[in-house]
Amino acid sequence: MPQFINARDTVVTDAIEGLLAASGGRLARLDGFPDIRVVLRADPEPDRVAVVSGGGSGHEPAHASLVGPGLLSAAVCGDVFASPSVDAVLAGILAVTGPAGCLLVVKNYAGDRLNFGLAAERARAAGLRVETVLVADDVALPQATQPRGIAGTLFVHKVAGHAAASGAPLEAVADLARRTAGAARSLGIAVSTATLPGSEPSRRLAGGEAELGLGIHGEPGIERITLPPARDLARLMAERLAPALGGAERLALLVNNLGAATALEMQVLTRAVLDTDLGRRVRLLLGPGPAMTALDMHGASLSFLPLDDAREAALLAPVAVPAWPRAEVVAPADVRPLPAGLSGETFAPSRDPAVAGRIAAAARALVAAEEALNALDARVGDGDTGTTFAGAARAVLAGLDGLPQAEAPALARALAWRIGRAAGGSSGVLASIFFSAAGRALAAGADWPAALAEGVARVRAYGGAAPGDRTLLDALVPAVAALRTDGLAAAARAAREGARATATMRRAATGRSSYLAEEDLAGVEDPGAAGVAEVFAALAAEAERAPSGA
Repeated sequence: MPQFINARDTVVTDAIEGLLAASGGRLARLDGFPDIRVVLRADPEPDRVAVVSGGGSGHEPAHASLVGPGLLSAAVCGDVFASPSVDAVLAGILAVTGPAGCLLVVKNYAGDRLNFGLAAERARAAGLRVETVLVADDVALPQATQPRGIAGTLFVHKVAGHAAASGAPLEAVADLARRTAGAARSLGIAVSTATLPGSEPSRRLAGGEAELGLGIHGEPGIERITLPPARDLARLMAERLAPALGGAERLALLVNNLGAATALEMQVLTRAVLDTDLGRRVRLLLGPGPAMTALDMHGASLSFLPLDDAREAALLAPVAVPAWPRAEVVAPADVRPLPAGLSGETFAPSRDPAVAGRIAAAARALVAAEEALNALDARVGDGDTGTTFAGAARAVLAGLDGLPQAEAPALARALAWRIGRAAGGSSGVLASIFFSAAGRALAAGADWPAALAEGVARVRAYGGAAPGDRTLLDALVPAVAALRTDGLAAAARAAREGARATATMRRAATGRSSYLAEEDLAGVEDPGAAGVAEVFAALAAEAERAPSGA
């Protein structure tokens, strides 16, 4: 799998150098590459308790990007998904530990327990005061004797880092950290595993499947499920987490992107989680965003922490660490009224069954064609033409009974307003221009074919395209011309032929297709033209089914 790396064996050291270069001088590293990879604060506070954590790389921004005041004093970085060596951990402890002592925050994996544990023993033997806290927040296996440490570890980092920065003694810092670790609970979900640098992706999940309760190293989840809608997934995960959180009425929630989920998905999932019974108990929200990732895993994890005053204060305390997912107090959405003047013209509903039937037929055809049009657009654009067309169609269907069906000029203006409001992108505004111009022509006495021709003229003027430019005009222009002389059936045939012809056109004059090479366009119909053909085919079929002079 192509990746932005130099070589597999230098990926961690190269990444650390990139992190330092982008830190503005906030961070430093120990000499010792490649065996010892320790990132530390450039401005240490030797009179404060040092907080050290780390583990395998591949979880960025954890752990190295979380080094800074109020968080970690140092992070020890192992190979990808592999614990750092005892010497590396000991080097990190020695570099940042003064008389106040050091707290090691360790995720509950065998390699981390052993390497951090032995390093702690060697540091103590050298006369340093060192405490350790083990994080085991994963609830995927309720009966597990050794639960994994996953994204809930970040709560421990912040609570311990805040206490240390406040000047608390080592014993108090360690006690707060252990109680926080003991209270944090996490659960993950993913639809793909992680791809190790320089390796090919693993394909263990079928389409539509997800793994619930997987770890942060690509290890399989406790069960495979069919991925449900976000609201049902959030409910399922909340039900698994709730028993481990007891009756705590004040919670912090970290919504963690495991690497490859989009920001849109993460926001949808966040809203869905907050809408659950458990989510309604959340006072502080961290994220959504990448905090403890698993390379490019397409997934997310939810971490909850029961709050007391000390934990809440610690999580709310600001830190000058860009990667830290700042906690926000959850509040109801602030929804304000639309500004005056946006509503536009008011239309009185009227009824014409034949007109309503044709509008509904055209709209349903676009809804049915959504996936096919998106598939075409994915090859020559951004993959959303079908969704844009279908969104406009659904808006028209939803308001069909409120349209002035029996008054042609008002109907065209109403369609222009409704489509323009519902559909974004160039397709929505061009459709609005088309119907607005048609409405003016109808008001001036034109019949529907002539009015639609005026709409085409306005689209050409504003859009800057012409037939042959591989746009929806390649179907719309011949269809409207045929409508004026030969009727709907001929218009439908002309639209279909025009759409097919776009597959042979070697260039596109406008839109995202205009940025593609000829070979990428070859054999692919323009999705806008294909959508126009669907509309005229549906209109012709409805006219044949229910003939009318309308």
